[in-house]
Amino acid sequence: MPRFSLVIPAYNEELLLPRLLDTVEVARRSYRGGPQEVEIVVADNGSTDRTVEIARTAGAVVAQVEPRIIAAVRNGGAAVASGDHLCFIDADSRLHPLTFDALDDALDDPKIVGGATGVRLKRWSLGLTVTFAVVVPFVVMSRMDTGVVFCRREDFETIGGYNESRRFAEDLEFIWNLRRLGKARGQRLVRLTGVKAITSTRKFDTHGDWHYLTQLPRLLPMMFRSPEGISDWARAYWYEDR
Repeated sequence: MPRFSLVIPAYNEELLLPRLLDTVEVARRSYRGGPQEVEIVVADNGSTDRTVEIARTAGAVVAQVEPRIIAAVRNGGAAVASGDHLCFIDADSRLHPLTFDALDDALDDPKIVGGATGVRLKRWSLGLTVTFAVVVPFVVMSRMDTGVVFCRREDFETIGGYNESRRFAEDLEFIWNLRRLGKARGQRLVRLTGVKAITSTRKFDTHGDWHYLTQLPRLLPMMFRSPEGISDWARAYWYEDR
């Protein structure tokens, strides 16, 4: 049984998945526990391109997940994973070479329930810098970050994984639930900022570098309404870009 299972949700990711898998392989081989201790799971959500072929060529376990719901895709990957600890990364990202050593150190500490590495953007602009500056204070205060999100398998199961009734912001709810679980036991979330993942800016490339700020008035109410609800705008933004 490997120590880590890295779950990668994917839908038509033939362009960006190889870049991520290359960095995963470097991180696996850099891990002091050895590459055999890191399992790669690609949770495919019905891709029509070469995503599955690329994943299998790289030696990944492939989970086929039908519901077009990102939370279900994450959970579907976790369901076939065999590692003691689960970690999640989006397919348009790249890993830091020392990621798994840092995760190992964190999860060896009984005072830590889990956390995330945080991210660096692939490129910068004025709009992206202002957006980042707006988001960072919340991240620092809450310790709720993105990038490689990680936890122990038993804790993932205790909080019920990702909420499949939520079509978006499922990652925020997940880490909030993990934070709440840890708080009840005297544990904390951690941000491993020394091994930040690199994330693409493809949403900004498509919708403009200022779009996140201009869309916040529409986005925030949807995040706090019934998680089953999803507007045409949200569906197009999160599920129909590709």
